[in-house]
Amino acid sequence: MQFKHPELLYALFLLLIPIIVHLFQLRKFQKIAFTNVAFLKEATQQTRKSSQIKKWLILCTRLLLLAAIVLAFAQPFTSNSKTFNIKNETVIYLDNSFSMQAKGNQGELLKRAVQDLINKVPENDRISLITNNNIYRNSSIKSLKNDLLQLDYSSSRLTAEAALLKSQTLFSKQKNTLKNLVFISDFQEDTSNFQPKTDSLTNIYLIQLKPINTNNVAIDSAYISEKNATTLSLKVLLKNSGKPIENLPISLYNNDTLIAKTSVALSDKAETTFSMPINQEINGKISIDDSYLQCDNSLYFNINKPKKINVLAVNAEDDSFLKRIFTDDEFNLSSSSLKLLDYNLLAQQQLIILNELELVPNALSVALKSFTEQGGSLLIVPSHKIDKASYNQLLANFGTTYDAFLETEKRITTINYAHPLYNSGVFEKKVTNFQYPTVNSFFTVSSGNASPILQFEDGKPFLFQSQNVYVFTSALNNENSNFKNAQLIVPTLYNIGKFSFKNASLYYTIGNKNTFDVETQIQQDAVLTLEKDDIKTIPKQQYFNNKVIISTLETPSFAGTYTIKDKNEAIKRVSFNYDRAESNLVYKNLSESKNTMVAQSVSDSFDTIKSDAKVNALWKWFVIFALVLLVIEMGILKYFK
Repeated sequence: MQFKHPELLYALFLLLIPIIVHLFQLRKFQKIAFTNVAFLKEATQQTRKSSQIKKWLILCTRLLLLAAIVLAFAQPFTSNSKTFNIKNETVIYLDNSFSMQAKGNQGELLKRAVQDLINKVPENDRISLITNNNIYRNSSIKSLKNDLLQLDYSSSRLTAEAALLKSQTLFSKQKNTLKNLVFISDFQEDTSNFQPKTDSLTNIYLIQLKPINTNNVAIDSAYISEKNATTLSLKVLLKNSGKPIENLPISLYNNDTLIAKTSVALSDKAETTFSMPINQEINGKISIDDSYLQCDNSLYFNINKPKKINVLAVNAEDDSFLKRIFTDDEFNLSSSSLKLLDYNLLAQQQLIILNELELVPNALSVALKSFTEQGGSLLIVPSHKIDKASYNQLLANFGTTYDAFLETEKRITTINYAHPLYNSGVFEKKVTNFQYPTVNSFFTVSSGNASPILQFEDGKPFLFQSQNVYVFTSALNNENSNFKNAQLIVPTLYNIGKFSFKNASLYYTIGNKNTFDVETQIQQDAVLTLEKDDIKTIPKQQYFNNKVIISTLETPSFAGTYTIKDKNEAIKRVSFNYDRAESNLVYKNLSESKNTMVAQSVSDSFDTIKSDAKVNALWKWFVIFALVLLVIEMGILKYFK
């Protein structure tokens, strides 16, 4: 029990007054003599005993009466929580990811949670609310009501751990403050380590909203599986997490025109293939009809007219192996000797190859430095008779140099499978025993922070990358190496060429880090935009002489096919889709969650919070007690003889 006005308890010292009055008899008795006093003495003793009992009863009654009055004015109260008189802060995390579209007993999980928040949270209580894509600080349900009713599903998906950390940042840094975190989600399974840590002043309420069932059909992915002279094959993969489906219709659109339709039997996984003309630009959409989650019922893709990559080879040796790799269907390969090199052509290239030059002139070194700074890629194949000083003048710009020249046979035995050149499907598995290419001589290098791609058996690099420059440490002519005849040369040089200009993929996933190149020349201070219907967004971009590198992460936030525009001029199109991780309707088990309170509904959690903060006022009971004591005292005075 505690008191609203504890200072009034000093009035209890007034209880000393009736004690003093009753203990000290202030009246003096006068003695009167009688002739026969035997009977009177006995009567006097009995009267004095009765009077003493009466006085003690009245004393106790008055003491209790005064004490009850004083306590009533001090306003005593109790609470179910020991921290009720500490300042409270409440932060609510409301998961509005696509998985919350699933239906519970009272409709969609997110919509039901919104209604419960509006109904159960006191209108004027100060709260902070966070969703996957918005933050509302120090507000109230009354002011947030319209925002909550209009809350839409977000493509931004936070793991449980990330959402917890983000929510905790909304609490103030004040000490002795009771912090209530209400975590509303379906707790879809993810890779995060969700183990909340609390203290005596932090309460975490986990509200897991569960759907009625976990049936869902999703378009998982699509890719081009085969090409020939006239058609290409688009393979579509589908997943099902519910009951088997005997006949699921699948539609293929180009813009709004239906161009193909098929159906599949779907148990767990299934695939189907569409054929399309090879040279036609397609803004495609693959669609199914599923009543559970809507975010994975469509998959957008687009096929643009492929941009050929410009490759320039500056040769001092035979370049026939380059012509076999950089074919006309994907590359524009041009060749030149050093003497006939037109320096004006350098800025128009995406990849420049120095094919066993003995000398790199100073003018070429300066031009190549500028070329790489503008986003171009450079491939260096040295001669075994190089002018080391001229090469190192160029290589020093990229933090590397050639050192000693060693005439000893070495085998190329180590492949860096994690390097981007090889980690995109070049190898089905790691190869530990293959026909190792060899070299008869090579250069040792000082490569700093360069990334090795291929290495000799002693760990020295044969091919490495520094920034956007690829460097061989050995000549590739047939007298010095058999690498030209090895199968490894094709994916290595082909991917170096493909990586020098990143054409847009079939589609990208919103929320992933995506990067692609747009070949265009724009004016200074101009920007490229992504536009679809009435949506217009400006992505992160980096401008070079003949291209713009566009990077996206969480923008755009809506799936669809977007047009890349320079002002009003359409350049190309690119497609974005939602992350398919939302389609996996598998949920965390919170029964073993520590340091938290698990609830089944929003109502239960806020009832608990209210109960913990509820104050039971007791002053009325003390007033009633005082009145009862007053009646008892009057009864004693009147009826006690």
